[in-house]
Amino acid sequence: MEPKEEALIHQYVTTDEELRTLYEEHAELKRQLESFRLKHYLTADEELEKKRIQKLKLISKDRIMALLHRHQHDAR
Repeated sequence: MEPKEEALIHQYVTTDEELRTLYEEHAELKRQLESFRLKHYLTADEELEKKRIQKLKLISKDRIMALLHRHQHDAR
């Protein structure tokens, strides 16, 4: 995520439980993907798992961005 987005997340994460949960989930998925990136070779099963995690990470980012948009809209 961009630094601006990270700053907004940290601004709202203390008051928005859903945002906090999604952000933690996103961070965990990112850590899991990093473990795959460190490997020189992935088995077919690992490739499938990597793609599944990438999709979940993208979905969580989309949900985070929607929540941030809602917060910004509500603040106006």
